[in-house]
Amino acid sequence: MPVIVVANPKGGVGKSTLSTQIAGYFASQGHAVMLGDSDRQESARLWLSLRDPALPRIDTWEMSHDYIAKPPKSATHAVIDTSAGLHGWRLTDVMKQADKVLVPLTASIFDIYATEEFLEKLRDAREKHGFDLALAGVRIDPRTHAAEQLQAFVTQSGLPMLTTLRQTTLYPQMAAHGLTLWDLPLSQAAKDLEQWQPILDWLQRPA
Repeated sequence: MPVIVVANPKGGVGKSTLSTQIAGYFASQGHAVMLGDSDRQESARLWLSLRDPALPRIDTWEMSHDYIAKPPKSATHAVIDTSAGLHGWRLTDVMKQADKVLVPLTASIFDIYATEEFLEKLRDAREKHGFDLALAGVRIDPRTHAAEQLQAFVTQSGLPMLTTLRQTTLYPQMAAHGLTLWDLPLSQAAKDLEQWQPILDWLQRPA
């Protein structure tokens, strides 16, 4: 069972957006998906409660900020939405389970440099546990100086930036109804699905 972990020590950088969308993609492909939520805010769990039961099914399992439980064996795919401030034994526990770790980054200079030390810890964990590690830009306007600073940071990090997702009201609108891009008409989601394709390609590659 592939376990996808979405992690960043900062809050409000798009972890729940990426986690729910990834779970929605797997569900749309007919997989038995589990979405775990270790964040005290329980954003992913709230999103699941808003999701129409008629849509492709996504389940959850008991997990908390202080107990990173393994996903049930009944699942074929698992996604873990981690909490802000992930560090210490909690970081170690979740990285032991990970096959792939995706780190969302915004173009805020404060968020960028707050993530620097965390990425170093992830590199160390990758050496020990062997998971794939990649970055994804979230709410990015490529025309801005902040986006240029983000790209410079990514280049310096040496880690792959899979894609940059545009700043759009579509994601909060979907979140309010428990939806993903794969639940929408193609005409409404086409532009964003194109930006997601590199993430999907990465998810499908063996770890």
